[in-house]
Amino acid sequence: MIKFEKTTPSDAHSLAEVSKRSFDSDIHCGASNPGGPPGYDSPEWQTSMMNKATAYYKILLDKKIVGGFIIFKVSNGHYELGRIFIDSDFHNHGIGTKAMEFMWKEFSDAMKWSLDTPAWNTRTKYFYTKIGFSIVQEKNGFIFFEKK
Repeated sequence: MIKFEKTTPSDAHSLAEVSKRSFDSDIHCGASNPGGPPGYDSPEWQTSMMNKATAYYKILLDKKIVGGFIIFKVSNGHYELGRIFIDSDFHNHGIGTKAMEFMWKEFSDAMKWSLDTPAWNTRTKYFYTKIGFSIVQEKNGFIFFEKK
């Protein structure tokens, strides 16, 4: 059973491990080598995001952390998905879609969602388009999406 709970500092190490597996797997969808965004494999970065973000949720499957997502409030009614990641062992199981549906319900005051993803990432471009995001700009190797 999939559940979503706010993260705590004791989750930082597990989140960093899951994030690393998730982002390193991007080698299969356009990345030139394993790696990820800043701090993706750092427990310290995970903890700092728990303090800086509007919300940081862990994704649990049968009580095991299999992913996470970070949300920032940009302004009244506008939120940004700063990051979402799911352990590569659980890709293509509908978990990302369920996480997004939870996010939309949890932040029901949102009139607009925004996010960005590397232009080379074929998996995320497909996913965000599939769940209703539209491309608003391509710039400096990134694709910027919005959903209203």
